[in-house]
Amino acid sequence: MAMACGLDAHASDWNFEPFVHGSAIYTDNVNQTANNPEDALILTVTPGFSLRSEGSSRVQAGMNYGLTGVARIGENLDNDLYQNMHAIGKAELMEDFLFIDGTANISQQLTSLYGSPADTATNSSNRTATGTYLVSPYIQQRFGNFAQSLVRFSQYGAIFQGNDFNNSNTSAINATLTSGTRFNDLSWGLNYLFRNAVIQNSANAQFESYGAHLGYDLTRRLKLRGTVGYDHNDYAAAPGTAISGSYWTGGFDWAPNRRTNIGASIGESYFGRTYGFNFNYRTRNSVWTASYNDGVNDISRQLLNNQPLYVWTCDGGQFLGDGALPPQGQTNCVLQDAAPIGSAPSGGPGLANGIYLSKTLRGGGSWSKGRTSMNLSVFNTRRQYQQLEGLPEDDLRGFIAAYGYRLQPHTTLNASLGYTNTQSPAGLWTIGARDDNLYTVRMAVNHQFDSNLTGMLQLKHQQRDSNDPFNSFDENSILANATMNF
Repeated sequence: MAMACGLDAHASDWNFEPFVHGSAIYTDNVNQTANNPEDALILTVTPGFSLRSEGSSRVQAGMNYGLTGVARIGENLDNDLYQNMHAIGKAELMEDFLFIDGTANISQQLTSLYGSPADTATNSSNRTATGTYLVSPYIQQRFGNFAQSLVRFSQYGAIFQGNDFNNSNTSAINATLTSGTRFNDLSWGLNYLFRNAVIQNSANAQFESYGAHLGYDLTRRLKLRGTVGYDHNDYAAAPGTAISGSYWTGGFDWAPNRRTNIGASIGESYFGRTYGFNFNYRTRNSVWTASYNDGVNDISRQLLNNQPLYVWTCDGGQFLGDGALPPQGQTNCVLQDAAPIGSAPSGGPGLANGIYLSKTLRGGGSWSKGRTSMNLSVFNTRRQYQQLEGLPEDDLRGFIAAYGYRLQPHTTLNASLGYTNTQSPAGLWTIGARDDNLYTVRMAVNHQFDSNLTGMLQLKHQQRDSNDPFNSFDENSILANATMNF
């Protein structure tokens, strides 16, 4: 990150915006328990800043950081201090040859989907501070119009507060050789990937894959594609579980117009039949997306791949992008809000249990016009734990629907409804099987007092219905907050 920020500094402008955020929360069930609910008043203050590079074609960097202090007022309640950070950097070190990417994140992750779902300010008993990082230099080389190559080295991992979860540190090498502009309708490529994951208090895990892909343009908008290769892995697995083998996929990419992209594939791997699907559609007022993917995963990769996406309104319309950086190539971009397009919570019971086969379906959209905006998200994630006897599975599914209406030029009404169902068999996370339904309803009014001061008043109701009655609860809360930018 330091290299990315320092390069080409003479051509970069830096937009530094400090802020202070404060809130007051009243809840009638601070610990979200079925028995003996306790009310509490919770006060927070968060000084922080955002930093973003501007004006350089060779450097993109952004950072959001906040340090939150919490005072909980009630019987047997304590104080707390925690951080949140999201940083990203991209730099071209040598023109058209050497590049580097980097990210660093600090967040407060759920440790169990069956514990309290409260945010860290309200109740930190089911949260743990989690850090993720990625440093990835790479080189690109063109061989005339015949081919182009990429060789990338990545170092990334996840660090958890305390000793309840296993830290991981991964080194990876990825190399590809793909066809150049000489090939018109035909495209080809060779790829190699080696990944070595060092997992605390556990045996190392190694993943190696090499293969080839071939594509053919039937028309200007329709392309057929296929892959073939072999995965050679080495990690501890339940007896009888395959960890290596050949793979193949076949599918297509279709772009019926400049706003729409659709891709689908089917194949076979060492872990069974595999599918892939991607759909993206964008208009000036909306963004719609859907995807399905499956594959062997671990918590550090999942945390890196589930960073939040945000809606940006730019001169070219609405776009999804990283919260620290506007969409590349767009001008006059204003960050609107997080887009709940179906990322399942990246925490959950899987923090503690290594390698799993995940199957994830996501879909949703964001739409706004005039005074009205709407967001919709659906998701379903199933995880099969490869290192546990019997390959047990847990399942997470749900939806989030949100609505916004601008009452006045500086006042907006927001409402949302969320539902999540979590299921797991007996003996996986609890003695008995669990089947929990969590409902969340919010109503809020946001007001911009002036160009530097915004505030919000929110009413929220949460309810969990569980087949274990001791883990059911109801909670009502009122939140008032304000943010001052300098």
